[in-house]
Amino acid sequence: MSVITFNNISAIWFARSGQKPKNQPNYSGLPEWLNKTMATTMLLGLLPLLLITALLIRIESKGTIIFKQTRVGKNGRHFTMYKFRSMYLTQDKRYKEPAKESSDRDGICKKYVNDPRISKVGKIIRKLSIDELPQLINVIKGDMYLVGPRPALPIEVQEYSRNHYSRLDCQPGLTGLWQVSGRADTSFEEQIILDKLYIKHRTIWLDLKILLMTIPTVIMAKGAY
Repeated sequence: MSVITFNNISAIWFARSGQKPKNQPNYSGLPEWLNKTMATTMLLGLLPLLLITALLIRIESKGTIIFKQTRVGKNGRHFTMYKFRSMYLTQDKRYKEPAKESSDRDGICKKYVNDPRISKVGKIIRKLSIDELPQLINVIKGDMYLVGPRPALPIEVQEYSRNHYSRLDCQPGLTGLWQVSGRADTSFEEQIILDKLYIKHRTIWLDLKILLMTIPTVIMAKGAY
């Protein structure tokens, strides 16, 4: 049984439980001010973990602690996304480029279960999604929200079909319906289904439920590699 067969059933029920009532205002999830307030609070509360992570990255390999990458946000707007660096630099003798045909995920967005580029510290912080925490800064800046479709790379968006562009209709998120429904264990087309489902049914209540569901998903490292 594929991941989407099981998870899509629960995801549809999950999204519909927060479905917008008829003749009610068109809510679009948590308001921006609340996203920024929550992100600032989380950033301050997680500061000790962030500092320890930065130190471990610095000890293991040379290079910047924070990895910056251009991503595509709402309506195709480009922005700089932040992550903890989890890979060796290309000039590091431990760096090995994976073969594209060895991707463990179908579709435009490639994923590798055993990516040779990832450092020892990187494997841990990716498994626990700690590498994504600097994106709280993106939320504070207004580039992202706490909940929404994951921001894509420009090279991925260039390969989108007409059916895929609708996932750019809302602000990208740090977590989302896709993250709590299988993450990298789903195909790209399955991710599109989940992103569209979220955009269609998003409410403040749905955002809060996704945030709560993200906690056990991260702890159990479901679909994270």
